[in-house]
Amino acid sequence: MFVRERMTPNPITISPDTSVPDALRLMRDKTVRRLPVVDGKGKLVGIVSDKDLLHASPSPATSLSIWEITDLLSKLKVMKVMSKDVITVQEEAPVEEAALIMVDRRVGGLPVMQGEKLVGVITETDLFRLLLEMLGGRRSGLRVVVSTSGDKGTLTKISGAVTTTGGNIVGLGVSEFEDGDFPRWEIMFKVQGATKEQLVQALQPVVDEVLEVREI
Repeated sequence: MFVRERMTPNPITISPDTSVPDALRLMRDKTVRRLPVVDGKGKLVGIVSDKDLLHASPSPATSLSIWEITDLLSKLKVMKVMSKDVITVQEEAPVEEAALIMVDRRVGGLPVMQGEKLVGVITETDLFRLLLEMLGGRRSGLRVVVSTSGDKGTLTKISGAVTTTGGNIVGLGVSEFEDGDFPRWEIMFKVQGATKEQLVQALQPVVDEVLEVREI
């Protein structure tokens, strides 16, 4: 799965000369939290978030009058508060690469590039939607969590065990953690078409422990 399949294409952009109040108004009207900033040639020159704009606004404790504040903000341009060192991702990158960049760089969204051309934006919300789909969050069924050593063929054995019950796996997630000197897996999967008793009986011989089976 690639970034281009999960991004929002043709993103809303602003120019460096856009005023802070106009940028905030646009974010509110379009329900977005960040805006790529492009110059007159369409080149990406920065990005600005709602936090950048709000931090640029005067504090409620200011001694300025409301008219002075309005005048001050109308003269403050996005170019003064935007981030110029923009972290981007290419549209052909795997979606997990975008997630890794966001986590490591602590950003909530990335402009998506096709070479040097801005073609989209991918955000943490897009990744949350993807996670929800992968885990089968919108599907009814039995949510199963098992613990295993994660040896080769583990997922094949689990899938085979579920198949013997007549069930079908419609969501899957694997997390790895250290148990002493050895890595272990905690695997969560959503199953349709089987009962709790059938699943527990089929899975116990192929995993270390069935931690939970819950109907959702």
